[in-house]
Amino acid sequence: MRFIELDGVEKVFAVRRKTGLLRRERREVRAVDGISFGVERGEMVGYIGPNGAGKSTTIKMLTGILTPSGGRLRVAGIDPARERRRLAQRIGVVFGQRTTLWWDLPLKDSYRLMHRMYRIPDDRYAENLARCVELLELGELLDVPVRQLSLGQRMRGDIAAALLHDPDVLYLDEPTIGLDVVSKARVREFLRELNADRGTTVLLTTHDLTDIEQLCSRVMVIDHGRLMYDGELAGLHEAGSDGGSERTLMVDLERALPPIDLPGARFIRSEGPRQWLAFPSSASAAPLVAAVAERYPLVDLSVREPDIEAVIAKMYGERVGERGGERGGRRELEVRPESQ
Repeated sequence: MRFIELDGVEKVFAVRRKTGLLRRERREVRAVDGISFGVERGEMVGYIGPNGAGKSTTIKMLTGILTPSGGRLRVAGIDPARERRRLAQRIGVVFGQRTTLWWDLPLKDSYRLMHRMYRIPDDRYAENLARCVELLELGELLDVPVRQLSLGQRMRGDIAAALLHDPDVLYLDEPTIGLDVVSKARVREFLRELNADRGTTVLLTTHDLTDIEQLCSRVMVIDHGRLMYDGELAGLHEAGSDGGSERTLMVDLERALPPIDLPGARFIRSEGPRQWLAFPSSASAAPLVAAVAERYPLVDLSVREPDIEAVIAKMYGERVGERGGERGGRRELEVRPESQ
């Protein structure tokens, strides 16, 4: 049995809309529409999609906050909706735009309250707190009221709070939202160490696809409450573009030259002695690299994989185009670039 199991899970909300002075129309919205997947213990999985796709609804059902309208759901063999209190001892949750910390208390007092709430053994609590404080660099923040923390500081504080009781699984909903580059790097490194050292299962939802690229080998893409893709990160490119995605070859020459013209490559642009070429992802880079080295005064070169943002945007464009009349138009995938 997998650690997390969903089999045909649905979540339907009843929505009332005003249609006249005294009339209201009732309709159903399927936030999650028959999703099935499994996650093994110790996996770190990305769960991505546009706003309103059903990501947060799925997480809320996995934690027991929401009850599924249909299907079967288990986490560590537990039905979250029926045994929410028992499940709470096994899971940690971080919602990027909401805090579990007490707003007017110093950070350390929030941790002490969680120590009591979860009935964590004193020695284990001290060990976990020390580890989180060290790796997330919280030492100077422990006496600061939560309301005085910056967003990045509070986010690190929330992640530590979610891990004090040694959860088997950690749900992260936008854990790096609004963080600067340094804070994002610190959080990502901490999550990598947590997964490697303790085997903590991680389900990550985010709009910052760099999180997915750096942390997850498996990714699930959801749209309109349905899974569009579930597999390895590397396979996402071909799945999203019917094999038509491209890699980029960046070439540094000894001097500025006219555009490189080689079979199997497409010139993109140039800046002085540097040129960018595109070639199919399905093709090997070796023949192209050899041809450049043979015919041009080469200094250096590098190969860049296709941007996940572009692949997923293309996936949504094609899927919504197929269902445009049914769904009422196209939705855009929101991508949050790295802060500069």
